[in-house]
Amino acid sequence: MNVTACIRSMRLRTLPLSMAGIALGVLLAARGHEFSFISVALLILTTVCLQILSNLSNELGDTLHGTDRADRQGIHYSLQDGTLTIPQMKRLIGCFVFLSCAFGFGMVWSAFGTVFAPQPAAFLVLGAVAVWAAMHYTLGKNPYGYRGHGDISVFVFFGLATVCGGYYLTCLEWSWDILLPAAAIGCFSVAVLNVNNIRDMKSDAATRVTVAIRLGPRRARIYQTVLIVAGWILMTVFELMRPPLSPWRFLYVLTLFHFIRHLVGVWTLEDKDLDPMLPLLVISAYCFALLGGIGFLL
Repeated sequence: MNVTACIRSMRLRTLPLSMAGIALGVLLAARGHEFSFISVALLILTTVCLQILSNLSNELGDTLHGTDRADRQGIHYSLQDGTLTIPQMKRLIGCFVFLSCAFGFGMVWSAFGTVFAPQPAAFLVLGAVAVWAAMHYTLGKNPYGYRGHGDISVFVFFGLATVCGGYYLTCLEWSWDILLPAAAIGCFSVAVLNVNNIRDMKSDAATRVTVAIRLGPRRARIYQTVLIVAGWILMTVFELMRPPLSPWRFLYVLTLFHFIRHLVGVWTLEDKDLDPMLPLLVISAYCFALLGGIGFLL
């Protein structure tokens, strides 16, 4: 198996996005609480494996459904250029299903000391659903990503689940206002998917339905702007609700310029020229989450 091809299909540039919610949830919980570094490490490993599983499954699903064609606007991955075969990809996916389940089980056991209680059992069920969702965005006979439901899944799993799950597993306490920063990261995560779909509108139109295709080019860009602005508003409201206020709490404002750069690019670029807007938003969202969490600790 070609190691370089495997790494390329893992799409490592997407990992900061999945880590954004975990980083924010853990940092918000770390203030005033003791926590287990082992639990946090297992949480990170589980999240990374789920993200890679999603990326590999998406590539296989797109290949099997004929979506990854020669006119695709983004990066050409390993199945498309023949450096990995479908059986090799299936074996790789199987490995990451196993790793996701193993690390997830270890994470729950480390956090709760048992899996035979309602709370850890609920997290195991959530983990199983996350594995299913990671695989069936484009895999299967009727993948939900081809019916325009990907935005909801991304909002739930990359926003609400990562931030709220990271928060609860770190301190084993719950606060309803954590939903605000969780929704903020969810908005940014959906925005990453949306700009990807704006870029691929022409090639996707023949094989799938996305929110961007339903909205059309102009309204999809308005949607992108709303997602970014909503994320900023939600995080700011959360900070204002949690006294005492301090200038450090707004460290994430340092990322504002990069979000503006992203939106300018979304409104002025087309097709393949939009590709740099993806990593720009991913890194911006990660830095936003990291600075927001660090500022909350200071």
